[in-house]
Amino acid sequence: MERDVRVNGVRLHCMVEGEGPLVLLLHGFPETSHAWRKQIPALAKRFRVVAPDLRGYGRSEKPRGIDAYRTPVLADDIATLIHEFGTERAHVVGHDWGGGVAWGLAILRPEVVNRLAVLNCPHPAIMQKALRSNWTQIRKSWYIFAFQLPWLPEWALSRSGAKALKDSLRRSAKPGTFSDADLDDYARAFSAPGAATGAINYYRAAARSRVPSGKIRAPTLLIWAEDDFALGMELTRGIDDLFETTPRVEYVPDTSHWVMEERPEIVNRLLLEFLA
Repeated sequence: MERDVRVNGVRLHCMVEGEGPLVLLLHGFPETSHAWRKQIPALAKRFRVVAPDLRGYGRSEKPRGIDAYRTPVLADDIATLIHEFGTERAHVVGHDWGGGVAWGLAILRPEVVNRLAVLNCPHPAIMQKALRSNWTQIRKSWYIFAFQLPWLPEWALSRSGAKALKDSLRRSAKPGTFSDADLDDYARAFSAPGAATGAINYYRAAARSRVPSGKIRAPTLLIWAEDDFALGMELTRGIDDLFETTPRVEYVPDTSHWVMEERPEIVNRLLLEFLA
């Protein structure tokens, strides 16, 4: 089922399936809620699953301006979304930038997070430190710095039917991860008016903002694909002091950044075990 929900001044388009405790699935860059197509049916057997297109993406609204994509705003989107589905707390799962939103939510709005699961997105304090001192990670993160430029990243990724975007997804994943239809779906969504700027503004806003601080209270699972092209495994180490309870870290070998699409059987098993 599809549903539009107005939260925090924007309309979010959501995929909704199942009954039970609420689980939110937050996609990353440059995807949409389609990224969770292999998780929704499995989780919906036990949970009410809501997978929104985050603001700026897909069929959700795309507000203008970098400030509209700062971490507190994104966290309020998800906190309000939880309340709009009639509950005070939810399990929250995020991949890539959806993981960044999930981290921010758990720090800034801990009262709404029951359990937290993050896939291939480092804790923001760890990422900030790496971008200041880890030259290997700085080289891998060249695109973050490139995205600070005005209009050029949008043009480069969107031109020719978002060919560069599709090529990047295809090259960075294991063979067979994305079908041609999947790539066309992401390219079409990214090419919609305002979508490229909205998506890239997540990076611009992060570069202009302070990292939220505070220990995470929610029990946390970190799922990490070991062959991530953009994020090194060292970003998963030395994190225990950032949590009130030691997080569980599960490594997935021989797997690219797009872990839930590439290894759905592993991700689904880990999520069902952890969220039960």
